[in-house]
Amino acid sequence: MFLIPLLIAAGAGLWPTSAATADAAVFGALGAKWTRTAEGPQKYPGYAVTPDVPIKMSDGTVLRGNLIRPANQAGKPIDKKLPTIVNMTPYTKMVSALAAEVVNYPVLMPQLIELLNAINLQGTVLSGYNELVGSLRSGFATSFSYDPKLIRSGYNMLVVDVRGTGFSQGTWQVFGERERKDTVEVIDWVGKQRWSTDKIGMAGASYSAINQLQAASDRPGKLGAIFPVVPGADILRDVVAPGGGVGAGFLSMWLALVNTSKMIPNVASMLNGTFDWKWLGDRAKDPLTYFDVMLQALTVQHPGQVTGETRALLSADSNRRASLHTDLSTVTTPTFAIGGWNDLFTNSEARLLSGLSKLPDSQKKLIMDDGYHVTTGAQLGTPGNPPKMNVLARAWYDRWLKGIDNGIDRYSPATLASMPRDNFVQGPSFPLPGYTHQRQYLTGKPSRSVSTPVAGDGSLSSSAPTTRATRVVTPGLSNVCGKDGAQGAAGVTALLDFCGRDNRFAELSAQTFTSAPVTKTTRLSGWPGIHLNQRLQATDGYWHATVNIVSPDGRSQVVSMGQLMVSLRAVDRSRSQFAANGDLVDPFLYLSIDKYQPVRPGQVIALDIPMTPTQAALRPGDRLRIDIYSLNAPKALPLGPAMWNSKFGPQFIEIDPKNPSWVNVPVDRPLK
Repeated sequence: MFLIPLLIAAGAGLWPTSAATADAAVFGALGAKWTRTAEGPQKYPGYAVTPDVPIKMSDGTVLRGNLIRPANQAGKPIDKKLPTIVNMTPYTKMVSALAAEVVNYPVLMPQLIELLNAINLQGTVLSGYNELVGSLRSGFATSFSYDPKLIRSGYNMLVVDVRGTGFSQGTWQVFGERERKDTVEVIDWVGKQRWSTDKIGMAGASYSAINQLQAASDRPGKLGAIFPVVPGADILRDVVAPGGGVGAGFLSMWLALVNTSKMIPNVASMLNGTFDWKWLGDRAKDPLTYFDVMLQALTVQHPGQVTGETRALLSADSNRRASLHTDLSTVTTPTFAIGGWNDLFTNSEARLLSGLSKLPDSQKKLIMDDGYHVTTGAQLGTPGNPPKMNVLARAWYDRWLKGIDNGIDRYSPATLASMPRDNFVQGPSFPLPGYTHQRQYLTGKPSRSVSTPVAGDGSLSSSAPTTRATRVVTPGLSNVCGKDGAQGAAGVTALLDFCGRDNRFAELSAQTFTSAPVTKTTRLSGWPGIHLNQRLQATDGYWHATVNIVSPDGRSQVVSMGQLMVSLRAVDRSRSQFAANGDLVDPFLYLSIDKYQPVRPGQVIALDIPMTPTQAALRPGDRLRIDIYSLNAPKALPLGPAMWNSKFGPQFIEIDPKNPSWVNVPVDRPLK
């Protein structure tokens, strides 16, 4: 396929093109060249799979991996040392192999995708269908499994079952210290094999993407290139306990998936008499990894009752917490990451460019689109958008593992979908340069912009309120049909995208605060900060907020979201970000049990809600809106003590001229 010249939609904030900083051809002719290279004829006619290769770890545990190597016409592996790409997966390499074969079936799959793509459900209740189909053609599936064309071009691929999953021995650690050490040992093992050079890369999506960042951080310089798709670097804050809530919506579904798949036995070994009985014994020791931790977190009544692994997760200085965090500042491996504004790991993804401080711009790239976890990249490879993931990955590996000067190092560091209409802008960093935070105050004055039922209609204004008001927020389940609910489901519910693309149903239980329409295009880039003056009837509570763009037809689209358990509101100011006026706009919560601070019923206190980052644009006639809720189920539920103490009672927003509530938004021109 010939890629239509990639000239990314610009506007304010586009990285200027110059010989010193960027090459305009990267977005056109070179993009087409990368596509022809990745999807055209390859050097070798085939590939051969050696299944269940045993890899013994230093503690005696045996991991098993599928080794895929380029092969000649007779199907024999090429007798030549080649760069090797490693994918560590908890979803079983058997599933990866099946996915790779189905997606790359030479006749059936392209025709099937063409047929599915011909069905256009845009504008219907199933509008998310086309985004799900888009993810099939975007290269996401080959990022999850492996790309036969990449292998046939002259790369080995090793897909390894993570300890305690698939056919590997041991118990599943979920990014524990030993698991991280396993990855380093697998990489060392690969470098010693007769079929591999010392040029080693990594690939994979989600869990495997997180694993790539960890490996690059744990052994700086050992890897030659990584290409993580939807990665996270701070798993606790991203998905386990965002804002102090328990990410039950995603975790329950995900833990069930991995714990079920890890019990599938190696049928071939059963038939040929080589069944691994140690594998069976290890599975019997821990059949439901981490379900007990999640259940304790949701049901415990008091912080003092938290024990074991749950306490370790809720203790800021524990080794367990450290294993869930990746220090990006130690990474010296060229890194190209794909993320999404609605992904589970948005908060980490947006920090990658600044976090990878030891890498020059030529060795760190980030694409953020508007997808969910399983639909990220649906726009890639279509007119006006970046190339597909497999195309970019091939160019990236060729540059850093084979030394081919193909121009990928001159690609813009930041390529960002601008919500809610999804054109791409580019720049040297995220946030883009040239943006300034500006307060918009919550006031009790009705905006009269709401045409559907809401819990309350207030206004946003650049001027502080002049009169007092109290707004009541009661828990509701309307967020089941909202972008936050879809994000918590990893985008599995994206088929019903009318919820994700229009937040008005979710707003049934929200106090809304809406600005006047803008008269000129106004862009947002960075972290909105929400400062809430609030009161509870109980000793604890839970707040959820969204930042929305409201179009003239009334449709309300979420561009940022966040939550906060009141008793875990303590902020580490040394790791937080502030606006030029001193406002806290990106609070870094301790999320530690020793910082637990219940409140006195009726006490009015101010708190800051951590929000997800955004790149967005208000067009003439659009309005900015803040929605405030006291629950965001099913995505997250309050930690057990908050549920017991709050009893899901009403919560109050106090609008006080002396102590105002506000949202501080990063804009390229002032809002009135």
